[in-house]
Parts: sequence; structure tokens; C-alpha cells
Amino acid sequence: MSLKADYPVTTLCDVLSCSRSSIYYPSQDDDEVDLRSAIERLAGEWVTYGYRRITKMLQREGWSVNHKRVRRVMGQMSLLQKKKRVKPRTTNSQHDFGRYPNHVQSLDITCPDQVWVADITYVQLGRGHVYLAIIMDVFTRMIRGWQLSRNLDAQSLTIRALKQALETHCPQIHHSDQGWQYACWDYVNLLRDHEVQISMARIGEPRENGYAERLMRTLKEEEIDLSDYDDFADAHRRIGQFIEDVYLDFRQTRWGRLHIAEIAP
Repeated sequence: MSLKADYPVTTLCDVLSCSRSSIYYPSQDDDEVDLRSAIERLAGEWVTYGYRRITKMLQREGWSVNHKRVRRVMGQMSLLQKKKRVKPRTTNSQHDFGRYPNHVQSLDITCPDQVWVADITYVQLGRGHVYLAIIMDVFTRMIRGWQLSRNLDAQSLTIRALKQALETHCPQIHHSDQGWQYACWDYVNLLRDHEVQISMARIGEPRENGYAERLMRTLKEEEIDLSDYDDFADAHRRIGQFIEDVYLDFRQTRWGRLHIAEIAP
């Protein structure tokens, strides 16, 4: 005979010193044990992954978890690496190089390679950080060139990205912020040699380089902020794989479909 049939639930809980919620909701212990097991398996297989990436992989396996819970469990399992995050400055507009007006504000962009935008962001490593320079065609959203460097020197970062982009395409307008890497003589002269018009956002107005800002946000949210890179080589390989195998593959497929739709009778 069930005690519940003869006694109120409140009385039984008082006698047994347990909460009423435990009567109606099953214990989460088994679920927590399974989650720990899954995290231990993934963390052992992907030793460089942090809690954000582990969360994504768990969700792909069907787990209904968020990154806060995964971070808590990984912390209890001593699987988190504590890192001192220092946000480096990537834009220095205090220089004596030339300044250029914004030629793309309110511009109607109607074709590929009409406008390229460029920007720089930092990438956190296990120790220290490196810098990523990106050049994107606004109309197709295709990345034309990119470069990862250990420092902010224009020759090893922005100029290499630009040279890579110019190997296969050439824009009418190149737009960036007023950072010295984009205003220095070598960068400007390379653009002039290809008869490219130079355009820059005003100082303190990141929205005037909004296309590049949105691209960087996409790269951060979908790859960089989800990853824990061991070193420069690891970051270069995995960012390159994301750009080539994920981002560009998606953009090429989408652009191909749009192009076919435009020329279809």
C-alpha cells in the first residue's frame, strides 16, 4: 500500500526530511554523471578546446546544455585553463601619414570588386596573442585576402593580406579605418599602383567601416571566441580551415545560387 494514499505529501516530506520538489521531479544526478562523462570524452579527444567549443559539440550530440553549465562542470573537473585576457589595441590613428575621405558612405554597391573593406583584430593564444588582417569584397561578402601575424607591422600583416587579394582580383575602392597600417606609404602606393581609390572611415566612427566590423564579429563568434589555440601554427591552421572550408564555402554556394537566379530566364 502506498503511504501517499493515506497521508498528505506535506506530512510525509516533514517526516522524511525531504523537499516536496523531490517527489515531483526526478534527480538530476544521473544526468550530471552522463554529462561529465561526455565532457571528459570530448575534452580528452580535443585537448585544446575550451568550454565554448565543448558546449557546441555537446549540443551537436543532442545535449540541451548552455555554456554556463558546461563551464561550471568543467571547472569542477579541473578542465579549465585560467588565462589572463588582455585586449590589445589594433588601431592607432595617431600618425603623420595621409588621410583620405570616406567614399563609400551612402554609395550604392552594385557589383563585385566595387568596394573592398579591410580590418584588423587580435586572436588570443594559450600565451599571448597574434593579429588577423582581413580584406572582404562587400558585394559578394567573399574574403579576398587574409594574413595572421605575430605583430602589427604592416609588411607582415596588412600588406601581405593585400598582396594576396590582388593576385586574383582588384577593387575600384579600398575602404578601411585610419590606422597607420592602412595609411603608410607602402600600403597606399600598392593601391595606387593598381589604380585603386582609397577611402577611410573617420576617426572614432567604427560604424563607417561597418561591413568589416560585421565580418570580424562573425569570425569571432563562429570560430575565434569558440577556440583555444595552442600557438601561432595552431591558430593559423584552424582559422585558415574555417575561412576556406566554412565561411568561403558557404559564401560561394550562396553567391552561385544568387547568380544562377539572376541569369535564369
